[in-house]
Amino acid sequence: MPGFVADDITGVILVGGKSRRMGRDKAFLDLQGRPLFERVLDLFRECFPKVLLVGDRRERFDSYALSVLPDLIPGSSLGGVYTGLAGAESEWIFVSSCDLPFPSKVILQHLCSLREGFDAVVPKTGQGYEPLFALYSRRCLEPIRELLEGGECCAYAWYPKARVREVGPEEISHLDPGGIAFLNLNTPEDVINTGGII
Repeated sequence: MPGFVADDITGVILVGGKSRRMGRDKAFLDLQGRPLFERVLDLFRECFPKVLLVGDRRERFDSYALSVLPDLIPGSSLGGVYTGLAGAESEWIFVSSCDLPFPSKVILQHLCSLREGFDAVVPKTGQGYEPLFALYSRRCLEPIRELLEGGECCAYAWYPKARVREVGPEEISHLDPGGIAFLNLNTPEDVINTGGII
């Protein structure tokens, strides 16, 4: 889909993690001379009319023309998803964590194409759900809120209460033949291990 733009979807990048295992701010981890999160930002700016950041310490992003929403319910990525849904003006948001070095436009487009009749579209690989590179509608707000208010923060525990289109490994594998689209960087070792790819 060359020139793909989804006018009714807001891109939401989660930038609120503490990066404890990395030892420094993952969003600004230098990869080939650029901050890591800009890889997702570039993709989202190409595909969506508006991009929001969700997280704390908004001054980190003063040099970017972006809205930064503080977490409404801090402490989990699910809270970030909830904040993005609550803060976006569009019916749909596409969420990504900030630490994906190889976010896939092909997979993003495929997920967006499957939303009709569903509340969320979520990829699932052999390692499990990938809820932080997924599509969510505002209809997900209530089940997520109920879960968070109950003290649960598992990013996919609310799925049984919504119409979730699961995009399984058989659909994903041919779109990601290298198996790198959902690779995320959590530790310095992860960065070293991507040295042959980046």
